[in-house]
Amino acid sequence: MDSLCKGIPIKNVPAPAWIPDPALQAETNLGQLMSALYIETYQELHRWSVQNFQEFWERSINRVGIQFTQPYEQLCDLSQGIENPTWLKGAQFNIVDSCFQGDPERVAIVANEGDKLSFISLSRLERYVNRFARGLLQEGLKPGNRIAMAMPMTWQSVAAYLGVIKAGGVVVSIADSFSVEEIDTRLEITRPEAVVTQDYVVCGGKIHELYKKILRTRARKVIVVPAFKESRSPIRTGDTTWEEILSDDDQFESVVCNSDTISNILFSSGTTGTPKAIPWTHATPIKCAVDGHWHHDIQEGDRFAWPSNLGWMMGPWLIYATLINRATMALYSDTPRDEKFGRFVQDAELTHLGLVPSLVKIWRASGCMEDLDWKKLRLFSSTGECSNPDEMLYLMKLADSRPVIEYCGGTEIGGGYITGTVIQLNSPATFSTPAMGLDFDILDEEGNLATNGEVFLKNPSIGLSTSLLKRSHHEEYYEGTPAAYYRRHGDQIEALGNGYYRAHGRVDDTMNLGGIKVSCDEIERACSGIEEISEVAAIEVSSIGGGPSELILYVVPSRGIVPRKSELLDKTQWAIKQNLNPLFKVADIFILSSLPRTASNKVMRRELRQLYKEQETVKI
Repeated sequence: MDSLCKGIPIKNVPAPAWIPDPALQAETNLGQLMSALYIETYQELHRWSVQNFQEFWERSINRVGIQFTQPYEQLCDLSQGIENPTWLKGAQFNIVDSCFQGDPERVAIVANEGDKLSFISLSRLERYVNRFARGLLQEGLKPGNRIAMAMPMTWQSVAAYLGVIKAGGVVVSIADSFSVEEIDTRLEITRPEAVVTQDYVVCGGKIHELYKKILRTRARKVIVVPAFKESRSPIRTGDTTWEEILSDDDQFESVVCNSDTISNILFSSGTTGTPKAIPWTHATPIKCAVDGHWHHDIQEGDRFAWPSNLGWMMGPWLIYATLINRATMALYSDTPRDEKFGRFVQDAELTHLGLVPSLVKIWRASGCMEDLDWKKLRLFSSTGECSNPDEMLYLMKLADSRPVIEYCGGTEIGGGYITGTVIQLNSPATFSTPAMGLDFDILDEEGNLATNGEVFLKNPSIGLSTSLLKRSHHEEYYEGTPAAYYRRHGDQIEALGNGYYRAHGRVDDTMNLGGIKVSCDEIERACSGIEEISEVAAIEVSSIGGGPSELILYVVPSRGIVPRKSELLDKTQWAIKQNLNPLFKVADIFILSSLPRTASNKVMRRELRQLYKEQETVKI
């Protein structure tokens, strides 16, 4: 680590591991904005973006080149209150049009095909988008109809995603890793006309039959994309293939929409165990593109990989953040855990790499990335989990000490509320600023300002949701907040001093496991059918040194049964794999005679977390 820059330590903050080059700051997107506004420091710039948020968003929209069929009459109408802003009032547009600007022959997607790279030009991608959009109309799709997508992130899924939206439809995003029951729950909530999926999925060298899994759901019609060129799987009567749905006509004029027209429905976990269905409008992707522009410094010609899935917000985020900023998205078809992915990063000459911190832990343990050339990378981005400083320092070293932009937000934000920049000192596993155009307060349990507590957002922003499907948006985000202008978020954040922050997970009954948000209730419900278990409580914990969260279970055995811990571990893991998601791993399990509960019979998870900390301290 000798090459890492040394700086003056800030109270409670690790010494900076990366210091921006003053000579290069003016070339960054933020540096150019500061110059245009005659602002000298980033802190002043962020303050300006909040105090003048309408001017900030107008400049940002013009900067990234959002295309309008009819310009907006008013940028932000707050006449209905802060909970119900109307953004881009009077505007008509289709957000997909903003994805196809600039040189039509530039590379829009670089992907792996085995050990080789394939390149999809912007014009070729647009032709497939148009063919899919027209094919849907020929199948009877009408504007506003919903099409679900449950498949890996491939160039075909990107084309289908954009095609649905260009045709005026609504994408229902579903992670293909979910169990049949969880996929079915999301289909029941949204009732799509069809599901786009893949026949097989290759994961960790194993082939999984995805189409057959979708057939076990309530999917009315399925559009099947082949995983391999030689794939010729038999399909159900009434279903259709990727080649059959594509129209021969590769010209298509976008369906014009309003700014509040829904374009995508994504899911996130609430505290009740029922997934929240969060609509994105045609305006929401502007937040993705603007965050990518200012905080991740995406510039024309950059290449950005963020292994994800259209079922999680970082999948759509990557599409909009790259294409609207005239950059290239890099898609890797297998799990990014070994040297093969590292060679993809190297050979595709990526400039940006996004990830969840759990990956770094795996890479560090195996050393699989240490002999590769990642010097083309300009920065890393990290989201989904709390980071560990030592692991982030290790990550930086893999690419000649490039910075890590910590980025935290949510599906209901369309991007981040807290992040970093390339013009500030970069301290591992810390955030250095609220996102441009946004601000927040940290409050304690009594609603007072604090240095460690729950985050509450406090000003309007493009991207913030204004509705939920089949549940109250007001109750979820505004009811019972300490002030009418506060919007609840649920993250626990600690202010370290001098503008730096550290994340400490969630304060409610949701958790982030491997970058996937899930409720405690969902985990417990998945384990409820195990005969040996009378009661179960799930908690999320981080190691004492910080870093990604782990899933811990506390169980009460059924009457008359004395179970073995190893057997309970196996059975709970199997139940979670079958009923929820195989990506969720049980780190440990503890047996109690009873669970701590309140007078109203609610499980006191805080006491369980404290009990776990005491148990960990004893181990040390």
